[in-house]
Amino acid sequence: MQDVFKALNDETRRAILDQLKQGPKTAGEIAAGFDISKPSISHHLDLLYRANLVIREKQGQFVLYELNTTILEDVVHWIISLKGK
Repeated sequence: MQDVFKALNDETRRAILDQLKQGPKTAGEIAAGFDISKPSISHHLDLLYRANLVIREKQGQFVLYELNTTILEDVVHWIISLKGK
């Protein structure tokens, strides 16, 4: 869970997740929405992947990234459970 919150603590990574709400995208498609280098976007995507917030799937020469809604649901349920304590 610590990796999830660390990943969510960055504005760029939250913006990437926001883009992925529209559906799977390649790193190039994601990078097009930012004014930072492609290696920086790749770094952010790797952190999101390691936090299990995104799923990546190789399709030919491209890697598609998409939201991992399962982990997001787990985080929301955990936050909601704090209210009852």
